[in-house]
Amino acid sequence: MTVTKVTVVGGERFDVEGTLEEIEGRIVAAARGSIMEMVRLTEAVTGHEVALNPEHVVALRAGDANSDT
Repeated sequence: MTVTKVTVVGGERFDVEGTLEEIEGRIVAAARGSIMEMVRLTEAVTGHEVALNPEHVVALRAGDANSDT
């Protein structure tokens, strides 16, 4: 499974399913969408859906769900 690490304002990180390019594209699309449109992503470890405000995303990093970096 391909994992991307998403860091939001405040430093909280989410490991989500998808390549860096896929996740970046979804975040950009949500940011360009309607006011307060959230980007919905799937957490890699739990499989739970998480909805994030694209304006609060500060970093993306290709990663591995089992690593802390």
